[in-house]
Amino acid sequence: MKAAVLREHAEISIEGLPRRYPHLPLKENPLEIVEVDIPTPTRGQVLLKIEACGVCYTDIDIVEGRVHCKLPVIPGHQVVARVVEVYDETTSLKPGDRVGVAWIAHTCGECSYCKRGLENLCVDFKATGCHIDGGYAEYMVAYSDYVYRLPGNVDPVKLAPLMCAGAVGYRALRLTRMEDGLRLGLFGFGASAHLLIQVARRLYPSSEIYVFTRSHEHQELARKLGADWVGHPSEQPPRQIDRAIDFTPVGETIQRALELLAPGGILVVNVIRKQTPVNLIYEKHMWLEREVKTVANVARRDVIELLEAVGDKPLEVHVEEYPLDRVNEALRKLKVARIKGSAVLRIQ
Repeated sequence: MKAAVLREHAEISIEGLPRRYPHLPLKENPLEIVEVDIPTPTRGQVLLKIEACGVCYTDIDIVEGRVHCKLPVIPGHQVVARVVEVYDETTSLKPGDRVGVAWIAHTCGECSYCKRGLENLCVDFKATGCHIDGGYAEYMVAYSDYVYRLPGNVDPVKLAPLMCAGAVGYRALRLTRMEDGLRLGLFGFGASAHLLIQVARRLYPSSEIYVFTRSHEHQELARKLGADWVGHPSEQPPRQIDRAIDFTPVGETIQRALELLAPGGILVVNVIRKQTPVNLIYEKHMWLEREVKTVANVARRDVIELLEAVGDKPLEVHVEEYPLDRVNEALRKLKVARIKGSAVLRIQ
């Protein structure tokens, strides 16, 4: 089968962009498109023929070494696929079923976190496209308890972003303890935020939503999707915000979000790694019972509840579609925020 393989960490080369990691090789195409054997499922697993896989900023973190994974690795954790082979009869899945695969690939089920319903913090957490080969390929294996049934009559490219961008955004929203009528601020407006704004509109119809983004294209999309106010992060919104979610890779955004947060407000940081430092002044950013929380991974509950919230009324998913052999181009565009919505690979 054809697959995109990462063999060594490298800084993704972008013309005009200064280097951040001089200790790494600089590569325009860090993923190699190669032929590898189709994997064989083992106990508890299914073999999947991949239809589409989303391209996530976390994949850039993996390529550039900010997230530590096995090497070599096939990245990709926003997968839509068809079941080809079932290893055993303990699952209700059968060949031909359409399923999704998310970042959460496997957990131990025995540690204190798993027993407390916090499987996303499992001490032996395995991530798709990181600890286990993922969806930048024609086939993959996945644990049957960690896949999700998806509708068979929807374009797989439109479904793929729900598996991570949608699910992790939903988790972040849940962690804000949002209530209808509170003002919500979204910092950054890429793959995750453009889905989350639509979910938030459905769940909290009386709430104002403010979007902070530097990109004029992203500002335009935010207005189209119903934001009540859109502006650059340096601009002043009409009112303070009660809840905020930060989707950006830079530390400065946390400072700005906290400056705009009302007393008693909650900020959830929805990224795995920040590329620049977070510098806070207690009196200015934290006092008056403001809270900061981070998102670590997703749990199966997040994916299931998101799919239930979407139901039979699909989200307006904006995608830029690429074939597998152009995955490096998609990563380069994503790194400099030139993707409007989500980048998705159409595999089959």
